[in-house]
Amino acid sequence: MHLLHGVVTAATRYAVANIEGREYLAHRWARQLLGILHVHSTIHGHLTSRPANGTMIIANHISWLDIFLIMSTQPAHFVSKAEVRDWPVIGLLARKIGTLFIERSRKRDAHRINDDIRNTLNNGGVVVVFPEGTTSDGTKIRPFHASLLQAAIDCGSLIQPVAIRYPLANGAANVAPAYIDDMNFPDSLKRIADQKDIRAELTFLAPIPSAGKTRRMLAIEAEAAIANALHLANPHSGIGTPAGPPAAAQ
Repeated sequence: MHLLHGVVTAATRYAVANIEGREYLAHRWARQLLGILHVHSTIHGHLTSRPANGTMIIANHISWLDIFLIMSTQPAHFVSKAEVRDWPVIGLLARKIGTLFIERSRKRDAHRINDDIRNTLNNGGVVVVFPEGTTSDGTKIRPFHASLLQAAIDCGSLIQPVAIRYPLANGAANVAPAYIDDMNFPDSLKRIADQKDIRAELTFLAPIPSAGKTRRMLAIEAEAAIANALHLANPHSGIGTPAGPPAAAQ
């Protein structure tokens, strides 16, 4: 019923609303979805004020829930794999809220998507990138790819790292929300809905200026910040940190 409500809203109120109205509708719908799925989020820190040249959020990626967790706190445009565009209902909603879709199997598609990201950032927008290029079960960080960070450099935008985790009561990673391997969306949704309670934590870390840096430098710096906040091994250093709750936002 909530998905159908989203479709109707996207086709009616969302279609004619101004930017602030669309942000409000997307924010409210995401919060309601999390409530229905018994996802209780804790937010550490906050997004840096939105500058004229936009902000790029870089986050680790565990689940499709990540999108709605961020959306429930901050209106944004998401870069997503093109397959999501064809998902029933969710794909329609993703298109309506301005998701930027990339064909990951086509290397040259990064040039096109960077143009779309630049346009959004230059209009003062917030763009969310998951630079691992895939999901994990939350027990590790995969190396960050740098190809989609060029737009932030070109626009002089801030990079805002965001660390995401789904902890159990004992602090270990809850792997139920993870969308990994050959899992399909219906199976993932059932697995999440079967959980009586899902805890989620988002930690907004200190922003990273893009001026004077290469995209590789930005990727490694953001990767290290998120790995440190989650107390996970940094893929590029090979050095782990002790297990425990995420560090407080800086």
